[in-house]
Amino acid sequence: MRRSSAETKAVILAAAKERFARSGFERATIRAIAADADIDPSMVMRYFGNKDQLFAAAADFDLQIPDLTDVDRDRVGARVVDYFMERWERDEALVVLLRSSTSNEAAAQRMREIFAGQLLPVIAAINPDRPQLRASLVATQMLGLAVCRYVLRLPPVVEMSHDEIVEWLGPTVQRYLDE
Repeated sequence: MRRSSAETKAVILAAAKERFARSGFERATIRAIAADADIDPSMVMRYFGNKDQLFAAAADFDLQIPDLTDVDRDRVGARVVDYFMERWERDEALVVLLRSSTSNEAAAQRMREIFAGQLLPVIAAINPDRPQLRASLVATQMLGLAVCRYVLRLPPVVEMSHDEIVEWLGPTVQRYLDE
């Protein structure tokens, strides 16, 4: 069966997302991704150039940050923490991107783009005063939490319940939004 160019690219991307999620960036290979897609490895290279470019294309995540403008102003920080905890826990591929971003510049750039492009507008809608600084500080907490809980698996952080983390970090994020 012959596929169109768009179908072939979509099959490769789907296989890449699955392989990167399962194996991580370093252990995933073009050959394994091609086998998963039932395609010749040269076709992967033809469409994406190299593994870094393929990963960056496969790492197209929508953080799906909800509209927070209707949340009680003094509860927005807690809601942000609650939301990101849910987001990290439901998408292992996002954790893989985070893990990969610590050692791969293409992955790091993709993570920066995702947070700048998706978190900044949400923060700007909450408080238009210095939104880039506020969004960056919120990102420090959300990315730091994810690294400590889901990548490094620091026992005290892993042992905390979802609600405990929201209770501890919510006021910090709230301060970034208000002050």
